[in-house]
Amino acid sequence: MNEYSDEQIESILKNYKKQRQRDKDKYIKVKDNEDFKIKNRARAKEHYDKNKEVKKEKYKENTELLKAKACYRYYNKKDKLDIMISKYPDRYELLESIGYLKDKKPSESTSTS
Repeated sequence: MNEYSDEQIESILKNYKKQRQRDKDKYIKVKDNEDFKIKNRARAKEHYDKNKEVKKEKYKENTELLKAKACYRYYNKKDKLDIMISKYPDRYELLESIGYLKDKKPSESTSTS
């Protein structure tokens, strides 16, 4: 790996910040231009059309997980997780298996020596 001195790191960061500012200024100047808007929209639509099926497939694969997470967030917000556990045990087990759930009481999960 390359070893950089503090001065080199500072210079790299300074140049990066300048470049980001130039890019931001350029965008601010161009964003209201009709030609830019048309090109940008066309590029976005092309990307959407290319990846529509990919997103749909990804959603289908993750439907159960998304439902389980939404259910957990709802019952957690209402402080009624025990109802969720009894009503939807399969969703709760799915979330446990992927490690989504945090320990309710961390003191119980750790042992003292």
